[in-house]
Amino acid sequence: MQYETLLFDVTENVATITINRPDKMNALTVQARAEILDAVKRAGETARVLVITGSGRAFCTGQDLGDRASAASVDLERTLRDEYGPMLNAIYDCPVPTIAAVNGPAAGAGANLALAADVVIATRSAYFLQAFARIGLMPDAGGTYFMPRQMGMAKAMGAALFADKITATQADEWGMIWEAVDDDAFDAHWRARAAHLAQGPTGAYAAIKTAIRGTWDNTLAEQLTTEAQLQGACGNSRDFREGVVAFMEKRPARFEGR
Repeated sequence: MQYETLLFDVTENVATITINRPDKMNALTVQARAEILDAVKRAGETARVLVITGSGRAFCTGQDLGDRASAASVDLERTLRDEYGPMLNAIYDCPVPTIAAVNGPAAGAGANLALAADVVIATRSAYFLQAFARIGLMPDAGGTYFMPRQMGMAKAMGAALFADKITATQADEWGMIWEAVDDDAFDAHWRARAAHLAQGPTGAYAAIKTAIRGTWDNTLAEQLTTEAQLQGACGNSRDFREGVVAFMEKRPARFEGR
């Protein structure tokens, strides 16, 4: 399937979605959101890792305000519920590991699209901006969910209220993202990270995602039970048997994945 607003590729079990509206700094239209949703679903069915990145100098600058007759006429509740919600849930619930390779500015809903991924790797020249208050809005697209969990309540509140740019280096230091990488090493670095995950134990990765995300709603006793159940399933997998044999034979494991 060909898309109009993005590029989609699957190579060596790595699915890459590149938002491809560089002239609009990859701002999101109705069509773009629908195409990202479709591509994420395809990636979950055909690949072992998903990478989302942007073309040109930006990652994604959020809602394309020119996509409608006027911003004031938009039914924001419906747009968030029916368009952003399914797209973000698909990324968050993707059965394979997801990486946001943030190649440039990530603003508004674009910042929160990145934070929906399991791992965020950003070039040092990139920044994150919760720009909503600048136009009389509050963070949406999952921002009020992701930010407190990933950077703490104090930083999240300041980022939302002041709408200041957060550099990739700051985001790294605050625990908001996984890592900031020098610009000249960025492309090779995220590709190597993706290749590593694509060769890993896909079933164990899915269990890791389930366990870590579920911890916010569980007591310790409940989390221990969850761990036991998920680990039991991992322990019965071919990947676990291969991992042990590879360890004993002092060689890299050849995980089956899909």
